[in-house]
Amino acid sequence: MQEFEISEAAARLTAFLAIFGAMAAFELWSPRLERAEMVGAFKARRWFTNLSMVLISSILLRLIFPAAAVGAAVWAESRGWGVLRRFDLDPRLAGLVGFVLLDFAVWLEHVASHKIPLLWRIHRMHHADTGFDVTTGLRFHPLEILLSMVWKAAVVVALGPPVLAVLVFEIVLNGTSMFNHSNARLPLAIDRLLRRVLVTPDMHRVHHSSVRAETDSNYGFNFPFWDRLFRTYRDQPRLGHDEMEIGLPDFRGDAPSRLVWALSLPFRAMRFAGANPPEPAKEERLETTGPKRS
Repeated sequence: MQEFEISEAAARLTAFLAIFGAMAAFELWSPRLERAEMVGAFKARRWFTNLSMVLISSILLRLIFPAAAVGAAVWAESRGWGVLRRFDLDPRLAGLVGFVLLDFAVWLEHVASHKIPLLWRIHRMHHADTGFDVTTGLRFHPLEILLSMVWKAAVVVALGPPVLAVLVFEIVLNGTSMFNHSNARLPLAIDRLLRRVLVTPDMHRVHHSSVRAETDSNYGFNFPFWDRLFRTYRDQPRLGHDEMEIGLPDFRGDAPSRLVWALSLPFRAMRFAGANPPEPAKEERLETTGPKRS
């Protein structure tokens, strides 16, 4: 088991470094937005905080859940647990079904993190980032990472997908989070085609708008199907990507780029009772059709 934990960790770390390096180079070569938060000293502070956050989360996760969701899959397999095992499916089909259902579970978790005030209190640290680049896809509070792992482990045990499918899912989820949070410019034709099967940076950036109607949309990390199916899909921000404000209205300036501030945010009082800031005035609400594109 110890050898498995080491190899699983090595596979994930190798994939992480490769994808992070590729996306960091891509957004440097072809940036989608050029703002103060994404260049110079401001960017350096953001990167330090966001990368420190993933390092802290990884250490805590390894201490509490040494093999994470993959370990839960191994444990469930050794006991023959899981709904998928009751159907005696071909391993490849079981892996595919398990991958899709795990993606839906993560989408559902993401929706809950916006709708349940206690979860939003933790998740809002991710949205407080006033920039939007590859490191934003790694900026999750350690408490959120731990809660997310408990949820994924429970889903894995209940479903019983093949161990390899869970490992692939974890690597892909981490990779797509870096991809769809990246400040990379994709040709519009490619974006339109790609977002039919994969969440693109332009699609997910809408979710990081400071406008609630836009924040409450495009929850997907891997597949865009769930947002379309449950009518939470929004094509573009009203003001266009070049003009949209990223982050949360209550947290502007450079405070969100500081590590101690970010770590302490879940313990700060919430100004509003709901999970998100109040809806904009009626005349300011966004239309779901005919959005401005930039």
